[in-house]
Amino acid sequence: MSSMSSPYRIIAVCTGNICRSPMAELMLAEAFAAAGLAGDVVVDSAGTTAYEAGRPIDPRAARKLAAHKLASNRHIAREWRPEWFRDRHLILALDVDHYGWLRATAPNGEALSRIRMLRSFDPAVAGRDLLDQGIEDPWYGGHADFDVTWDLIRAAVPGIVAHVRREVLQQNQSGQQVRSIS
Repeated sequence: MSSMSSPYRIIAVCTGNICRSPMAELMLAEAFAAAGLAGDVVVDSAGTTAYEAGRPIDPRAARKLAAHKLASNRHIAREWRPEWFRDRHLILALDVDHYGWLRATAPNGEALSRIRMLRSFDPAVAGRDLLDQGIEDPWYGGHADFDVTWDLIRAAVPGIVAHVRREVLQQNQSGQQVRSIS
């Protein structure tokens, strides 16, 4: 399916970019590779704050990812940059506060249309109130909280892959490059 002239870009966003969003990034990257979309889709992550910028992934998140054979040792936390509203085709908020922050800082309607709650792709909570779609920060808890985070992200991954597959297919069929916000 690799005929797009530029990849479909996704970014997962949480607070500090050391727990939830890098977990989502790596889980999605693996899922897109397994779906044969690795050449068409690029996934990254960021935080709404600079609190953790420059730091590695939380060791508990790394341990959970490693248990599923996902290496996270190259992850370095970074803060959201405004130009990513233009460069990302799908912006996935991990909790309602990230969703609100992204919507409040979006430069225009097209950017707003790209912002989604990650769990809005989970059939168990899709269509429910945004508060029901959030993933609480596991940083404040223990290993069990990272298990919950894993499970909640994992439940949304198939829906995200299906959505992006349709988007990529549509772009390939129309012969158009994925557009950026002007």
